[in-house]
Amino acid sequence: MIDSHCHLDHEPLFSDLSNVIERSKNIGIEKLLTISTSLESFNRITDIINKDEIIYGTIGIHPHEAGKESITSDEIVNNLNKYPKIIGIGETGLDFYYENSERKKQINSFIEHIEASLKSNVPLIIHSRDAEKETFEILNEYKNKNLKILMHCFTGSFEFAKKLINLNSFFSASGIITFKNSNDLRETFKTVPLDRLLIETDSPFLAPVPKRGKKNEPSFIRYTAEKLSELKKISFHDLKLLHLYHKHYRRPPHDSKHSLESEF
Repeated sequence: MIDSHCHLDHEPLFSDLSNVIERSKNIGIEKLLTISTSLESFNRITDIINKDEIIYGTIGIHPHEAGKESITSDEIVNNLNKYPKIIGIGETGLDFYYENSERKKQINSFIEHIEASLKSNVPLIIHSRDAEKETFEILNEYKNKNLKILMHCFTGSFEFAKKLINLNSFFSASGIITFKNSNDLRETFKTVPLDRLLIETDSPFLAPVPKRGKKNEPSFIRYTAEKLSELKKISFHDLKLLHLYHKHYRRPPHDSKHSLESEF
């Protein structure tokens, strides 16, 4: 299995990293993708990715941080070229629930990340909360440009999911699908094509049932995977064999201008 979205630079994971990695390997995790949320976070991640061969990272600025710092598409691409184990762009997007950053700055940051994804052909990891209309309108502007879209920790509406499927988006299921009051979300995930699904922990946040209330970690991904296999009516074993988190995070050869070896 692969945890397609975790935050290994956050506590308590960071200070216990060797044990977190060992527990991940013990349940069969083959890759951990640790996600950047700020420039400081990215600096930590460039160190963390060298701690173990199973750890990869991303570069990006979370919408919460878009009011305090910025990065250009060229700066993102330059860092992708500098660090071969940085294989995704984000976490970027729009969060109009908390609005920790001015909406205009969130949108401008989002667009820079999109442009970097187009320039590099590297997957774009998107956070969207209370911003379905605006997120879709921006992404739809790029619908004919083969943008590699991954909706992280998807909790959106069924209608939003349908629109995103038409943009060839991928959707990542988190521990939220195990929560008691997530019936609508579970119904939505039943409709998403199996080959468009990934799994994540978003650890140390959003621990799945039966670990809810505890600090989450990558090894807890099995509970989300078990729930997803139940929703898709396939065995847990078959779910793992499908490699839902895929080869699309594999970085291309340096001379290929980041064209991915396999379809995102």
